[in-house]
Amino acid sequence: MTFQIPDLPYSRNALEPHVSEETLNFHFGKHHKAYCDKLNTLAAGKPYEKMSLEEVIRQSFEKEDTGVFNNAAQTWNHTFLWNSMSPDSEGRPRGSLSELVDREFGGLDGFRKRFKEAAMGQFGSGWVWLVTDGSRLEIVATPNAHNPLTTSRRPLLTLDVWEHAYYLDYQNQRDRYTDAFLEHVINWEFAQANFDAVAGKR
Repeated sequence: MTFQIPDLPYSRNALEPHVSEETLNFHFGKHHKAYCDKLNTLAAGKPYEKMSLEEVIRQSFEKEDTGVFNNAAQTWNHTFLWNSMSPDSEGRPRGSLSELVDREFGGLDGFRKRFKEAAMGQFGSGWVWLVTDGSRLEIVATPNAHNPLTTSRRPLLTLDVWEHAYYLDYQNQRDRYTDAFLEHVINWEFAQANFDAVAGKR
């Protein structure tokens, strides 16, 4: 099986002015593609070829097969990122997630504060995730390519804090980039759908 990246769920200029078309041309068109191409090269002729991308991530992590893990995880993480953003963002959760955000973080402002702290506190490259572990919500940061799939937590949405995700638009101002995500493009509908899918399996 050849691993492929799906098309963006919106046009490359749909997130402007918060995420530019130029950034998506590089981030999606080059970085994401390069991870997937490298994964296909590394997986060729190995059992990984017959696994789902999620299985490759878990198996390569357990085997400490770093090259395969990094490229598989980055391929998956970026697809998850594109869906974590939307040009039609309402900026706030609805329904059950709204109730949980109120309970866990004291409301939307509390969530944004905690999420931004995690983004700013991640030294170097990495990711910030809203995850669920049972019926609770948590915000976690992971370094480099790591993601929650290797833990008991399940991801609901994510933000990429590698510099290539924001440097063309915000230079070194990760704080402005994080604010733009939280206020203008965060996709709470995607997070709710992921939460509902997890809840349905309990």
